[in-house]
Amino acid sequence: MHQKSTIQSRHDKLIQALVAADLDGIVLNPSPNLYYLTGLKFHLSERPIILIIAKNQVPSLILPELESAKISDLVFPIRGFTYGEDPDTWLHTFNKAADELNLCKKKIAVDPRSLRFFEHQFLTNAFTGSKFIDASHVLSSLRMFKSEEEISYMQEATEIAEKALLSTIPIIKEGRTEKEIALELSIQLLTHGSEPDIPFFPIVSSGPNSANPHASPSTRPLKVGDLLVIDYGARVSGYCSDITRTFAIGKIDQRYQEIASVVLRANTAAREAVKPGVHATSVDEAARSVIEDEGYGEYFFHRTGHGLGLEGHEEPYIRNGNDQILEIGMAFTIEPGIYIKNRNGVRIEDDVVVTPTGIRCLTSLPRELITL
Repeated sequence: MHQKSTIQSRHDKLIQALVAADLDGIVLNPSPNLYYLTGLKFHLSERPIILIIAKNQVPSLILPELESAKISDLVFPIRGFTYGEDPDTWLHTFNKAADELNLCKKKIAVDPRSLRFFEHQFLTNAFTGSKFIDASHVLSSLRMFKSEEEISYMQEATEIAEKALLSTIPIIKEGRTEKEIALELSIQLLTHGSEPDIPFFPIVSSGPNSANPHASPSTRPLKVGDLLVIDYGARVSGYCSDITRTFAIGKIDQRYQEIASVVLRANTAAREAVKPGVHATSVDEAARSVIEDEGYGEYFFHRTGHGLGLEGHEEPYIRNGNDQILEIGMAFTIEPGIYIKNRNGVRIEDDVVVTPTGIRCLTSLPRELITL
């Protein structure tokens, strides 16, 4: 992924997007966007790190001296502005970068979802007279379209996740707690090859907890009659998978069997609705109409899916009212659900990529309710 040609291509596309938006440059702090454009991983800390990409300039990075080794042998040119441990000197480094890159009194794009007030203060003090503008549309326009290389990483992340779940299933039985299952699944994700920074800690929710889409694993033991929702993912070369499957613990009420069947049909309808030129809202409507027709509309209260890539949630969002046109290379989840408060819940989630004729489904685990 970090080949010179890949980074250069992304850089060129970004510059084109900046020119089209009448922006002079963009500044990014540690985030998936910085990784996407450089292949460099940094974490947010008490030391500011800022990537600067501007028209007709070599990309530059303001960073602490202790991190400078990361840019010493890159396959593409990048200029470093380093600083030491004394915070009183940091603004001087920002001032130097702003002056030498001629970025004062300019229109500069930022990522509002990752840039902290901490970095913003340095930027506003150093880039005097500049106007900072929301760059969300610029960045999403680049990352929404996945290359074959990116899709291959997501496919591998999906396969790792599926193997991890299959390896975890033998311990799932009455009396096991949600936390115990989540811990075992996390271990299996790493064992089967996921990068350590999995997209999120697995959601393992049973019975009444399964009616909460984002429940945290608890000490609740599984009981006969429970539905068990497991939502989790792996990461490969920065790219995520995100899968949900629902299981029955022993014999369950017939109503929950029916609900699982409805959610499966909704998932199928949504996947079948995806093709180039279709609006995101139409895919949401395909899933939602199945659930509403069966009288469970009020129990499906979240969007049908979300984009997937370097982040577990990114554009495009498969929701009601989103007129985003789906195009070849877009990757996202399909995850309808029905949640009966204080009772049980069902969700079935797949990862898909838009192709010329429809979709490529990265997930392959059975979607039908499996009794454990």
